[in-house]
Amino acid sequence: MSLVALIQVSAARSGSASPITVAGTTAAALLEGAASAVIGGVRAGSRGLVDLPQLERENGALRAENTAIEQENARLHEQVVAYSQQLALAPRMAEYRNAIAARIIGFPPENEVRSVTINRGTRNGVSRDDGVLAAGGVVGRIVEAGPFTSKVALITDFTSSIPAIVQRGRYWGIAKGNAASVRLEYVSQDAPLRVGDRVVTGEARSFHSGALIGTIVRIERSDASLYETAIVKPAVDLSSLDRVVVVPK
Repeated sequence: MSLVALIQVSAARSGSASPITVAGTTAAALLEGAASAVIGGVRAGSRGLVDLPQLERENGALRAENTAIEQENARLHEQVVAYSQQLALAPRMAEYRNAIAARIIGFPPENEVRSVTINRGTRNGVSRDDGVLAAGGVVGRIVEAGPFTSKVALITDFTSSIPAIVQRGRYWGIAKGNAASVRLEYVSQDAPLRVGDRVVTGEARSFHSGALIGTIVRIERSDASLYETAIVKPAVDLSSLDRVVVVPK
């Protein structure tokens, strides 16, 4: 204690602050700063806790708004697609008098039968054996007609058989369903068929002549037969049908 007093007296005589005073002041300042920092952190944390429910409400509102925007975009996209398909079918509707616009509403759960169901029936003027077209060409024919819906056998169904013509050369044949493709059979062996030749319908019960069936992708010839066969790729993507036109007989 005598040493502390001596240091304090000596500092007072010289008119300067003693080391002990300086050290005490510095320590006090440090303690005050630390306390202020702790208090500030506690206050900020309290404000964060108070704002948390508000932030959660705002995030929930933003998520709901984003969901609504996504749903509206999906709805508008479907409208654009529907309008585009209606425009594509317009020439068909104008080409055939009494043509009936229809939508595909059902596919069979299994592919044993290549058929689809449309939302038009006898009450709309649909009857058995009417032809069915899409914008790109032939889809098939009506095999069952109910009051409100009808069943369409696709041109790839094994029961499908359509009189057909190879446009280049006007060679006749019969277009028969072959699961994923169409077989053009009974074409004269002398017909110089080529890959890429277009095959269209002949005038018959279900179709007028000239509706596109598809294009030849392979030719099968045999010396033991009077006829040759061609494999035809359908002009219409039958796996993604949506809108079609029924052509009354």
